[in-house]
Order: sequence, then structure tokens, then C-alpha cells
Amino acid sequence: MSANIIIQARLGSTRLPGKVLRKINGVPVIELIYKRLKKCKLVDQIIVATSTNKDNDDLVNFLKLKKIKYFRGNEKDVLSRFFQAAKKFKFKTVIRITADCPLVDPKIVDKFIKRFREEKADYLSNCNPWTFPDGLDVEVFTFNLLAKAQKKAKKKHRLNGGVLISFLRENKNFKIVNVKCSYKNASKYRLTIDEEIDLKLIKNIYEGFKPNIYFGLDAIMNFAKKNKNLFKINSQIKLNEGSILDKSQKLWRRANSIILGGNSLLSKNPNLFLPNKWPTYFSKAKGCRIWDLNKKSYFDMSLMGVGTNILGYSNKHVDLAVKKSIQNGNMSTLNCAEEVQLAERLISMHPWADKAKFARTGGEANAIAIRIARAASKREKVAFCGYHGWHDWYLSANLKSKSNLDQHLLPGLDPLGVPKSLVNSSFGFSYGDYEGLKKIVDKENIGVIKMEVCRNTQPNINFLKKVRNLANKRNIVLIFDECTSGFRQSFGGLHKNLKIIPDIVILGKALGNGYAITAILGKESVMEGAKKSFISSTFWTERIGPTAALKTLEVMEKEKTWEQITTLGNKLIKIWKRLSKKHKIKLSITGLPSLAKFTIISENSRAYKTFISQEMLKKGFLAANGVYMSIAHNQKILDRYANNLDEIFHKISECEKDKLNINEILKYPISHVPFSRLN
Repeated sequence: MSANIIIQARLGSTRLPGKVLRKINGVPVIELIYKRLKKCKLVDQIIVATSTNKDNDDLVNFLKLKKIKYFRGNEKDVLSRFFQAAKKFKFKTVIRITADCPLVDPKIVDKFIKRFREEKADYLSNCNPWTFPDGLDVEVFTFNLLAKAQKKAKKKHRLNGGVLISFLRENKNFKIVNVKCSYKNASKYRLTIDEEIDLKLIKNIYEGFKPNIYFGLDAIMNFAKKNKNLFKINSQIKLNEGSILDKSQKLWRRANSIILGGNSLLSKNPNLFLPNKWPTYFSKAKGCRIWDLNKKSYFDMSLMGVGTNILGYSNKHVDLAVKKSIQNGNMSTLNCAEEVQLAERLISMHPWADKAKFARTGGEANAIAIRIARAASKREKVAFCGYHGWHDWYLSANLKSKSNLDQHLLPGLDPLGVPKSLVNSSFGFSYGDYEGLKKIVDKENIGVIKMEVCRNTQPNINFLKKVRNLANKRNIVLIFDECTSGFRQSFGGLHKNLKIIPDIVILGKALGNGYAITAILGKESVMEGAKKSFISSTFWTERIGPTAALKTLEVMEKEKTWEQITTLGNKLIKIWKRLSKKHKIKLSITGLPSLAKFTIISENSRAYKTFISQEMLKKGFLAANGVYMSIAHNQKILDRYANNLDEIFHKISECEKDKLNINEILKYPISHVPFSRLN
């Protein structure tokens, strides 16, 4: 009876797209597997079974080029694909090999075929229990078994990459043989390729045997003994982990291997919310709802784009204005007129300001403001309070001591990469600590004071007035960073309500309702000081940002959004206070009403925060312990949120009474330590 191999392959892997065509020593993975399997003595034919999806056209073209036989079938119904392939090629005995196993051993395949025949089995594999290295899996089965499975298998069996394993678990009237590995602890080795780190290991193994590509398990095990550290690089990945990871989790794994830090904004790192479960990526966002990659929708009772979307996601008025501007071209050799209109609009809202400068992000706007202020004051040293971005001028505060930014950014942040020559150029002070600021000003030649109008508390008007007076007396440029607080309690900067005027203000985040635009406004006497300083960037001149900002301001003014989100925020705070009292849970509530947060006062505070995310996710909410409000939120959503939080607070109160154990009801790792502020 002939034995034939079907290699299961496709290019659509979520964790490592196109992996079967990735090259090892210049040879694509699928070709390596094919060449190794050609060494099998008991195999008649080898074909590749892929899907009809266009994504796999490149794979098929390669197979044609190499004159490798192939079959194309259903993408999701793997069982049907195998049955149709075996039927077409008239296979009686089928060996299943997956294309993520570039170290498949032809000697093992031959041994399995021989034993399969000797045992007169219907199915033979080394998959249950798993004693071989992951990546050397082989399944041998009869066409008759495959045909019966094709006829009787349920949908859940057809979606299983193992083709027959899940079917056989529920249909045991077949002779099944399980083969164990002769090497002790061989299963600890991971020789498959699902992630970038796997591919790195396989490349190193092939490099160790170069130019030989036909080494088998015996040689690999000896190589592993001599290179123990090499095999540790992917040891943290669990066996068949892909079957329990959803699309977002797989994509996050992929991102971590190729994007520094996994993503571009720490605040959106899933480990800050619910490690191994937070959806992480979105496919669509509208109003205050977000759809993940699995098309599941959630109400956003969390960051709302980290405060950028006061009007809600995909506001129709802003999006329409942007679409119209795109139709006429976003960039050209000439400047866009919208930036002039935006400058006039913002200055009219802030009569004390005379000049404007535009950027696209808060971090670069803060750096621009520092450059302007230093040029105006002709002094380099900066006293600051709060969080102001990632640039060198700010992180240099930690050059002298890694704890200087503990109350402003991240505890113990290492200023690696920041020039040591910047030591003693920036000095942090605490919000409300006027004497601390005065000591810095008295001791250092401070030219700039930069601060947030408020952080986790309500604005301290007396403190802010003292700071303004100090800046006046010492001829220091005062900058208010209102990237976060702007437009949340007033139409413009929060300082307007307080009637305390800075020399420069930075407005961002909500200004473009999700489109990148940040404004630096200032007094002419200060802004003119930077005329000779080079502050310029290509993409500060694109049209989308200013267009979005103009329409956002128009909608804000019409809807009086700052009043709406403050009202909603106060209602939310009342919910927290009511539930706190009901369940006798001590809370600390901080921040402006429209971006308030709470902290459960307990030694298990972080675990409880993580538990809230875990349970609210089940109910269709993205939630933790802080909420950026938008006008897309409403009373109905707040009521639904409150009902679900009520149940969660009850369980937390039971934990505090030792009637429940938080470590038992929390199914995921505790969230990592985030910013020490609401951002």
C-alpha cells in the first residue's frame, strides 16, 4: 500500500505572515521541508495542500516554479481540503506534515509508516501525548478514516488545524497508535516556526550544520546539549499556544518581534490593562464603540483614543471635512490656507496670544515650546511639573537620579540615550509645592517654567497665581502644557476659566478629534524670540490636521462639548461614590470630571484594577479605573456600565473580607505599572 505526504501550508499566518516562503540560508521554508521529505524511503508522492485564497497565489507560483505538486481547497475547512486532495491524487495512506516544521525528520516519517503498517492502524501520531520536540509532529492515517471524518465531522472539527485529532476524540471506534519519543524531555524543545523568535532559532540551527540540510533528530539533540542557551530563546512559548490565542494576541506577539516596544504609545500597551487578553487592535471605531479584529464590539469606558476624541470616534462632520480636503490634495509645494485660518481661530479664542506654531504631536509641540522659551529667556534651565513627552530636554531630569521623574512619568525611568551633557538642565517640582519650585529658581538660573494646569487633582488656583507672579518677577517664561486639559472644561485652555495667563500654551489631543494636530500659542514678545531658531518640519504643513481642527472647533462650539463631558463625568463620579459606599470599598477619586479616575485603596489595588478590566471585557466594555468622556457617551451607557461595575465591586468587597481570593478569580497576569498620571 502506497504512502503519500500532504504538506499543509498557507501564507496567512497571523503571528508570522508568509512564513512558509521565509528563507533559511537562502532557501524558502517550504522548499527545505520538501527537500528533506524527499529523503523518505517509504513515500511515493509529496504534495502541498493550500487554500484557494488569493493570499496563497505567491506560494502556488513558487510551487509551480519548483515543479512541486499542489492542491487548493477551502481555507477554513482544513479537513475538507485534505480529503479532496487525497481523493484527487488517489492516496490510500496519508501522512500529514505542516509547513511550520522545517526540521521534519524523514527517518521518523519512515519509522512511523512502517509501524503504522505493522500495527494495521487507522491513525498513528506522536501528538498525544506530546513527547517529541514541537515541530517534528507527524500524523499517518488511512484514506478511509479521512473519508469517514469528512462525512461525519462537525464544524468545530473541520476548523481544527490537526485535521483528525479533535474528530477522533469524539469518535473512538478506530485503532489509534500513539508514538513516544526515545529522548527524555525532548518535548521542551520548540523547533516549529510560529513567531519571529522561532525562525531565528531555526536559522541558527541550520547555520550550525551548514551546508548539510538533512540532519535529523539525533543530530539536533546532540547540538542542543552543546548549545543550551540558544534553545532558550523561544522556550517561553507554550505548546500549541496558537490555538488559544485570538487574532489580536497573535498580532501583538508579532508586533513585539518587529516594533520597538511592541507599539508606538505606552498608554496603549495591552499589558497596562489585561495582559494576554486585552483586545489591543481595532478594526473599526464609531461613537464610543470599538470593534476588535474578531469583529466583537465594546463600549469604550477607558482612554477614548487617549483623550483625542471628545466628539466620539469617526465624527461625521470632521471626517467629511477631511475627506473633502483629501480630494483636493493633502500636500503640495505650496502651503495650505487652513493653517492661517486655524491660527486666527485659536488666537481669537485666546486673546492674550499673538502668534501660533503648529505641529502634529504633543511631544514635539512640547519640545518646540521649550526651544522658543529658551530662545526668548536666553537661559537654558527648565523647571517643570507634570508629564511633557519623551524628548531629551525632559528625560534629562533623570540623568542625575533615576527617581527625579517618578512623580511625573515612570518610576525609575532610565534616561538611556539622553546626552549626559544635559545633566542639571531640567528640574522637576511637585504640583502645589510652591516652596519647592522657589528653591529651584533661587538655586538655578531657570529660564523656563513648564507645567500642566492640573494633573490628578482640581486646579490649585492659589498655587498657579504664585507661579505666575514668580515667573513675572524673575523674567521666566511660563508654559502651560494643556495637551490633555485643553477643551475638557472650557472652549480652549483650562487656564481661561482660571484667568491665569501663561506666556505659551500648548493645545493638542482633542483639537483634531483623532487627527494629528497640536498648537503652540504665545505672546508676541516670547514667540518672536525664536525667529532665528530653526523650527521646521515637512509634515507640519499637511492639510488634514488643520482642516480637522477647524471643523472640530466648529462642532465643539455648537455642541458646547466641554459642558456635556463635564456633566457626564460628574455623573460617573457619583456612580463610583455610590458603589464605593454600597460595597464599603475605599476609593480615591482624582482628576477633572471629564477625565476622572479612581484607585481602590488596598494592597491588592492593581489586582483589582486588572480584575475590573477582565470582567468588564466579558460584558462588552473596555474599562479599567479611568475614563476619558466624550459626547458620544450617554446616560444609557453609564447605567449599563454601573450595573456591571456593581457586580464586580461586590466580588472585590468579598475579596477584601477574605470570602473570595482575588488570585483565584483573576485569570490573567496583573497589569503592569502605568504612568503615574491619567495619560
